[in-house]
Amino acid sequence: MPNRLREMRERTGLTQEELAARVGVSRQTIISLEKGKYNPSITLAYSLAKVFSMSIEDLFLLDERKVEDE
Repeated sequence: MPNRLREMRERTGLTQEELAARVGVSRQTIISLEKGKYNPSITLAYSLAKVFSMSIEDLFLLDERKVEDE
């Protein structure tokens, strides 16, 4: 799932390890999320959005074309 996670993490000066610790996941999970290889649970998406004081929709970008095709 496309997202702005890396952009926001770097903008706030957090390392992958620090962000992972804040939301209770491994650094590998953050890496997979940033690469778009892993879709977070709603709970994780909410926790990540909260770290950056933004909505889930602003952090995780839904490709509406893909949804329409399904």
